[in-house]
Amino acid sequence: QVQLVESGGGLMQAGGSLRLSCAASGRTFSNYAIGWFRQAPGKEREFVAAITWSGGNTNYADSVKGRFTISRDNAKKTVYLQMNSLKPEDTAVYYCAARLGIITTSRSYDYWGQGTQVTVSS
Repeated sequence: QVQLVESGGGLMQAGGSLRLSCAASGRTFSNYAIGWFRQAPGKEREFVAAITWSGGNTNYADSVKGRFTISRDNAKKTVYLQMNSLKPEDTAVYYCAARLGIITTSRSYDYWGQGTQVTVSS
């Protein structure tokens, strides 16, 4: 069982940066791949980035590649999403999610956090 809590969201001007955190509880956090997803009003939840349990492999949506960086610290049971060069279209609720096995861009993750709002003004 893994519980996830996101933090770090807020209001930022376009071009700015934010770092989201996903804090996990549960003894086996290091076994889980972690994904970040986002959902804008009226849109489906979409994949943003993911990282394997070891941190050795990552995957990014084309829309954030080169601007966002996912990383993890298993000792702190935390995954981070560094978001640079933010755009108004990045505005959404951001969710982290956990699954055993390989990373995937689909929503087939076993555990989800409650989300944190990111708003980017132009």
